[in-house]
Amino acid sequence: MTCPRAYADAPELRREMHRLLALGAERDGRLAGPVTGSPAGSSADPTAAERAWLLRRAALMDRMALGGGSGPAAAAAEAAERLVRYDRRHPDLVAGPYRPDPVTLARRRLLYVRQEYAAWTAAGCPGSRPAP
Repeated sequence: MTCPRAYADAPELRREMHRLLALGAERDGRLAGPVTGSPAGSSADPTAAERAWLLRRAALMDRMALGGGSGPAAAAAEAAERLVRYDRRHPDLVAGPYRPDPVTLARRRLLYVRQEYAAWTAAGCPGSRPAP
């Protein structure tokens, strides 16, 4: 299946996967690093940093699911649901035109992830720190 336009400028899958695994380990305190004590690397706004990590994770899972298989599809749906729930608690961080409140169907959650990923990258990836 073709990659949606939202992911046209996304990092290569393997690179993004390794990056998110490292950020997750730092975020959870399993690995010492520059983000320890602040989710996903932003000391200025931990809420935006957490959201950036959830968004990047949901986008990665969605991209992997586009290749097919029920395992990646289930992981993408779960990651999308976590982002939607987070955005419902923090509506000021939502960048796209469609809000998370009415999103209920799994397919709509993935479209929501794509919308938000495109808006996030267009805004310069707020809440994340540059890759080493």
